[in-house]
Amino acid sequence: MKVIEKDIPLSYTGNKIKTYLKEEMDLSTRFIRSASMEKRIRINQKAVKLDYILREGDHLSISLISKETQNIEAEDLPIDVVYEDDAVLIVNKAPYIVVHPTRRHQSGTLANAVIHHYREKGEDTIIRLISRLDMNTSGLTILAKNQFVHSRISQDMQDEHYDKYYTAIVKGDFPEDIRLIDLPIYRDGDGAYQRIVDDRGQESRTEVQVIDRKNGYSLLLLKLLTGRTHQIRVHLSHIGYPIIGDELYGGELKHMERQALHASYISFTHPVTGKKMDLFADLLDDMVNAGREIGFDMSKINIELIRG
Repeated sequence: MKVIEKDIPLSYTGNKIKTYLKEEMDLSTRFIRSASMEKRIRINQKAVKLDYILREGDHLSISLISKETQNIEAEDLPIDVVYEDDAVLIVNKAPYIVVHPTRRHQSGTLANAVIHHYREKGEDTIIRLISRLDMNTSGLTILAKNQFVHSRISQDMQDEHYDKYYTAIVKGDFPEDIRLIDLPIYRDGDGAYQRIVDDRGQESRTEVQVIDRKNGYSLLLLKLLTGRTHQIRVHLSHIGYPIIGDELYGGELKHMERQALHASYISFTHPVTGKKMDLFADLLDDMVNAGREIGFDMSKINIELIRG
């Protein structure tokens, strides 16, 4: 999809085009501003400004080909594609991989692999991550293929029309079968990597459901209601149930060498087709083996469990 086309309804006659874009199309201010500056918003094939007054019979077209550029090298690295179309790419990220280049990791990232994947398919798009996973967290990661799709899914996340569930193994017998953790998360200092629970922090909410308890450990299903850095790891550690393998937040290294945390399931409305998307990614072998060592039946982790 390279162009969005809409016939302006009579109800918006006399309104500014900016009003229609925000109210009817639910586009973000950032997307609207960028598309306007690049003259990608057109009425009846002519570029218009955001104060243009809509008239009866107007036809809107918005080009999704942005002039944005990135300096990310394509690298032929394996990726596990769960779903792909012209609008989105959804992958099952492996652990020990950073999602985007940083000062410390300028190559070998998921972004490098995805750019190579795009180029092999003849797609000249850039990296637009909807959400990020920590380096040692595995599971589902969504990338938008254009600015419009990124804007719509990001807005759905803010409006809580987007569900994301994680699976985790923690030390301790989690007491409640279902619990809401509502504790603010704060980064203590500009350069701080570790997060803490602190009243100065941002509102952070995580729903917890116990799948099983065995031999002093708990197998959990967690739903993010907000999306803070390290949110699940910080919340569980703070209340005394650290994720195994999560050395940064007090998790023991007995059964796993990385945090036993996997983004298992996402559900959202496709921004182009309007179709409900339900996607599931199986746990990776290291987490399955750790769970079995403890005594859990890891086959319980499936899409039917999450759908309820």
